[in-house]
Amino acid sequence: MDIVFIRDLRVEAVIGVFEWERRIRQTLSFDLEMATDVARAAATDRIEDALDYKAVAKRITTYVAASEFRLVETLAERVAALVREEFGVPWVRLVVNKTGAVRGARDVGVIIERGERPT
Repeated sequence: MDIVFIRDLRVEAVIGVFEWERRIRQTLSFDLEMATDVARAAATDRIEDALDYKAVAKRITTYVAASEFRLVETLAERVAALVREEFGVPWVRLVVNKTGAVRGARDVGVIIERGERPT
């Protein structure tokens, strides 16, 4: 199994359960690991044969920026499903970080894995 990854993709979104959070945009950070086979892309050197991480990042950014979820868990679940369905990724590990959500903590968030991790 090969992995294509994206680290610290920052997107501003409406997220949170408190009324004041519903009126502002907060920065979320996304880390993704996506299972794929890079052999064909490596052999052809063509983006058409690769998992296009720029397209993945752009799609996540567009989706998250337009979202208004209350829970980070819901957002993570939806983003993982979007990546798997739209980009044919069999397994994804996703970290969603809501920096500054808890006083005294640098980071808070969720880590989820969805799909079958190929061997």
